Amino acid sequence: MAALTGPKQDRSRATRQRLLEAAVSCLAEHGWAGSTVAVVAERAGVSRGAAQHHFPTREDLFTAAVEYVAEERSQALRELPAVGRQEAVAALVGLFTGPLFRAALHLWVAASDEDQLRARVTELEARVGRESHRMAVALLGADESRPGVRESVQGLLDMARGLGLATLLTDDRARRDRVVAQWARLLDEALG
Repeated sequence: MAALTGPKQDRSRATRQRLLEAAVSCLAEHGWAGSTVAVVAERAGVSRGAAQHHFPTREDLFTAAVEYVAEERSQALRELPAVGRQEAVAALVGLFTGPLFRAALHLWVAASDEDQLRARVTELEARVGRESHRMAVALLGADESRPGVRESVQGLLDMARGLGLATLLTDDRARRDRVVAQWARLLDEALG
């Protein structure tokens, strides 16, 4: 009996991961209105019942999906080798310019109109925001005990979010690269 538990748990974990990845893709491509549990289940190659077994509600599925991908991205950043400031700034900006940010943005917009979703997304955003800030401090080698450093790091993250919003409409990579280079220079001055 114990031998059956391992493969069954592995299949369950794999199904859950496929659902989470499909949910982020659907949300990024179709927004909240076009992303249903049935659409996600179909994309993941599982039944709607299997999807609802893992995630009883639509809100459960999409908040878990954004959290899952945010953790995957965070892990990738934590595993980066030591890099210079410009590379660190570019990596942090990358958090806000891909499908995860697009999916999260759709979730935030939906939460602004749906009370049931708002509390969950607000709590999720606070957690992801704290983790993003911690990663930024580590990647930049910032000493937050120095005056103005915390604000400089937060300013970088706010700027990155703004670049992410701009990227939703146009792919202005050349401009973004210039902004990243300038922020790296500013951070060199501010962080020492």
